[in-house]
Amino acid sequence: MVQPFETMKGISKVVSGYTGGHVLNPTYEQVKAQETGHTEAVMVHYDEEELSYEDLLTIYWQQTDPTDAMGQFMDRGESYRPVIFYFNEAQRVKAEASRTQLQTSNDYDKPIVTTIEKAGPFYPAEEEHQQFYKKNPAAYAREQEQRRQWAESHPQEVCE
Repeated sequence: MVQPFETMKGISKVVSGYTGGHVLNPTYEQVKAQETGHTEAVMVHYDEEELSYEDLLTIYWQQTDPTDAMGQFMDRGESYRPVIFYFNEAQRVKAEASRTQLQTSNDYDKPIVTTIEKAGPFYPAEEEHQQFYKKNPAAYAREQEQRRQWAESHPQEVCE
């Protein structure tokens, strides 16, 4: 999820981490084991003068299967569920509108299950999990191939 955001003009930083759970400072192993209630997430730092929140939503929808409640591609389990976290009411409204647009597009033959939730504390992942796509190119390539195959069968022209 980091790479598509990291390459966009107007994004200064993308941090992998965890949010939405009940354990302070969780580790990757705890989150992966489904022991904390956290979801793996990315914190995107961006310049609103160059890139809108709606642009971020568009990038997000193009990277996930919004019909898969229990994971994304190779990553399976509750901690990989599709969710958009928001920080303020304006973001919530835009995220809800974006999801509604996707639901009414008829591009999917299954319901959209991506949730929209208020952001809680964000805990950056350990260093070895930052920029995973650069540090583990073979694993990232396998994930990208699954994502590419999925995208070919789900053309998306929403959130434009």
